[in-house]
Amino acid sequence: MTPNKSWITPFMKQCFVTAAVGSNIIGHGCTIGFPAILLPQLQQPDSFIKLSSAEESWLAAVLGITQLVGSFITSPIMSRFGRRFAHFVVTIPVLVGWFTTILATNFEELLLGRILQGLSIGMLSPLRSVLIGEYASPRNRGAFLTTISLTQAFGIFFVHLIGSILSWQKTALICVFFSFVSLVMTIYSPESPSWLASKNRYEESREVFRWLRGNDEEDELEEMIQARMLYEDAAISLKAKRSESRFREMITTIKKKEFHKPIILMMHAYVMVQFAGGTTMAAYSTKIIKLILGPAANANFWMIVLDTQRLISNSVAVFVINKLKRRTMMFATGGLCVFSQIAISGYTYLRSEHALPYDAMWIPALLINLQFFTVATGMLPLPNVIGGEVFPLEYKSIGGTISLATMSVSFFLVLKTFPGLVDSVGVHGTYTVYSLMLCYCLLVIWILLPETKGKTLQQIEDEFRGRPLNRQELEEKEIFHSCPVLAYKRKMSMRRCSSHILH
Repeated sequence: MTPNKSWITPFMKQCFVTAAVGSNIIGHGCTIGFPAILLPQLQQPDSFIKLSSAEESWLAAVLGITQLVGSFITSPIMSRFGRRFAHFVVTIPVLVGWFTTILATNFEELLLGRILQGLSIGMLSPLRSVLIGEYASPRNRGAFLTTISLTQAFGIFFVHLIGSILSWQKTALICVFFSFVSLVMTIYSPESPSWLASKNRYEESREVFRWLRGNDEEDELEEMIQARMLYEDAAISLKAKRSESRFREMITTIKKKEFHKPIILMMHAYVMVQFAGGTTMAAYSTKIIKLILGPAANANFWMIVLDTQRLISNSVAVFVINKLKRRTMMFATGGLCVFSQIAISGYTYLRSEHALPYDAMWIPALLINLQFFTVATGMLPLPNVIGGEVFPLEYKSIGGTISLATMSVSFFLVLKTFPGLVDSVGVHGTYTVYSLMLCYCLLVIWILLPETKGKTLQQIEDEFRGRPLNRQELEEKEIFHSCPVLAYKRKMSMRRCSSHILH
C-alpha cells in the first residue's frame, strides 16, 4: 500500500480497485465480440483454418455453457481464500485462453481457447459485483457498479474496431493486454475488508478499510465488525435449535409466491434479453449486417457504428432508468424491439421476393439502429435492475443463481442455433421467430411484474404474495431480522450489488 499523498484520496483508491475489475471485464467484452471478426476472416480463401457452419456456431456459443460452469467455481474460492485471490484465479483462464487462440492452427485449439475464456467470464460474474460492492463507499458504489455494463460494452466495441483493421491473431494479442493489466493491478490491490472481518482478522480489516475509505466512515467499519462478532456467538446456538428438515423447508419455500413468481419472471426476462438481438449482434454482427443491409454494405463500418451507439445508449440508460417507471420502460422498449424485428423481417422478405415498391440503404439501417437502441437502453439493462429489486433478501442468492443459469443456457441456445435458423428459414424467418419469443416473454412479464420503482423490498414482496404479511409471518420476519446470524448475512448482502448479472 502506498503512503498517503494529497492527490491519492480514498476516492482515487476506490477508482483504482474498481479499474482492476473493469479492465478484466473489458477483456471479457472482447471475448464476447471476438467471433464477429474471427469467423469472417476464417471464411476467406487464404485462411489456413477451415471451419464448417456447425464449428463456427460452436466457437460463438460455447461461452454460454462454460460461463455457467465457471459461475459455480468462484463462490467457494472467494469465501475460503478471499476476494483478491479469487480475482487472480479468475484471470488465469482468460490469459491462457487468449494465448491458446493466438497460437491455434485448427478448430480444436480455437475451441479450447474459447472454453477457457468462457470459464473465466463465468467465474468473474458472481465476483465482480462483490469486489466493487465491498471496496466502494456507499456514496460511490452505485456509480462504480454501473461501470460493469459500460466496460463490457466498451470491450465489444474495442475488439470490433481493432478486428476490422488487423488480423484475428493480432487482435487477440492486443486483447490480452486488458486482462494482464487487471492481473498487475490486482497485485497492488488490498483484500476486501468485509472478507477479513468474516475471518476474524479484525485489525487487518480496520487497516484496509481506512486505506480505502479514509477516517470518515468508521461507523460502518465498527458496525460490520460488531455484527460479525454477534454472528460468531449466535451461529452455534442457532444451528442446534434448527429442527425442521432441509427438504421440508425447501418445499415450503418453493410454494411461496414471493419465491417462485420472481424466479419465473426473471427466467423469462433473461431469455428475452438473448432474443432481443444484442447477443447475436455481438457474435455475428458482420453476417447480420450483410443479411439485412445487403451484400454491398460495409459491414465493418456499420459494426463500429452500432457498437458506438450501444456505448452511448448504455450511458443514457443509466439516467433514463432512474427517471421512468420500470413497467413503462420495459414495455416501451420491448414494444419497439418487437416492432423493429417484425419490420426487419417484413423488409428482408419483400426484398427477397422483389416486391418492395421503394428501396434504399437508409431503411434497413434505420430499422437495425432502432432495434439496437431498444436493446441498449431497455431490453439489456432493465432485467438486471429488476433482478436486483424483485427477490426478497432471503432468496437473493438462489434467485441470482437461477437467473445466471437461465441466461447462460439461453445465451448458448441462441448463438448455437442462429446460423442453422438463418440457413433453414432465412433472416426474415429468424427475426419472426425472435419477435414471437419476445412477445411471449413480454406477456409473462406483463402478468408477473409489479411496478418496483420507488418501492421498498418489503412492498415488492407483498405485491408478489398478493397481501401483506399476516401476524404469524410478521413474527417470523421479526425473528429473521432479530437473529444475529441472519441479520449479519442480510447486512452483508445489502453491501453488494442486488444482482450480479449486469451484462
